[in-house]
Amino acid sequence: MHGFLWNLHKDHHVKNKKSWFERNDLFFVFYAFVSAFFVILWGEFSFFPGLAIAIGIFAYGVTYFIVHDIFIHQRFKIWKRVNNRYAKAVRRAHKIHHKHLTKEDGECFGMLFVPKKFFKQ
Repeated sequence: MHGFLWNLHKDHHVKNKKSWFERNDLFFVFYAFVSAFFVILWGEFSFFPGLAIAIGIFAYGVTYFIVHDIFIHQRFKIWKRVNNRYAKAVRRAHKIHHKHLTKEDGECFGMLFVPKKFFKQ
């Protein structure tokens, strides 16, 4: 997302958005197409690892949506009151990630595996 697909992701790092929809939301379509491509390779061309790759990409896409869009950014008002140590660390790490508005110098927030330093604060 901070590499060659930055064009899709960069509006997610912009403040004062004009719309609820972001180009970053198109990653779900991207994940779906890539996942479907590997299912087709598996089913039609007997590419054995295709199904495992497809399931992995699908799982990442669903996890990204749940953790990033729903839990962290509260785009849907679910889990607002979750406030344990892990939840605080995830949100803290992502806040630091968003301090940078360009693709350079952005800090990894870990999504599910949060760096230990964010638990200490």
